Amino acid sequence: MQPKKILFCTDFSENSEPARELAVDYAKAFGAQLLIVHVIDSTGFPSYVDWVGEELNQILSRMQEAAKAQLDALASKCGPVVGVVKTYRLVGSPSREIVALADQESADLIVVGTHGRTGVKHLVMGSIARSILKTAHRPVLIVEAPADRGESSEGPYEFPVP
Repeated sequence: MQPKKILFCTDFSENSEPARELAVDYAKAFGAQLLIVHVIDSTGFPSYVDWVGEELNQILSRMQEAAKAQLDALASKCGPVVGVVKTYRLVGSPSREIVALADQESADLIVVGTHGRTGVKHLVMGSIARSILKTAHRPVLIVEAPADRGESSEGPYEFPVP
């Protein structure tokens, strides 16, 4: 099977770089369209407190703006190499949103990085990559972060404060 659409999932961390490089290499080698997705994880947002609604919406809006800027930068970086690049920024449960997008777009391959968490951290925090692997109805390529990077070096979103 030669992939025509490759879905690369990113959290914008340094650990996702090897997965991006591989997704770009595959898209170039196969002449495939590259789809890049970032999911803002809303599973930890409180839904039981009414008064946080507006503040939470403002924070979410700023997170979406920051994600759009980073996705645009990735598309600009990958576009000249692979040609067709589409970006998606979604809000929800990362693994569910990624699998749903892969189904919707008929992606032939999902490429996702892993943070290299082990032991208790892996058990407590789980693994988005593992969840995608279990629930996706298509091939999933999991790219481990280099050993020297270990766990996520992801920093917080940077967004302007009014």
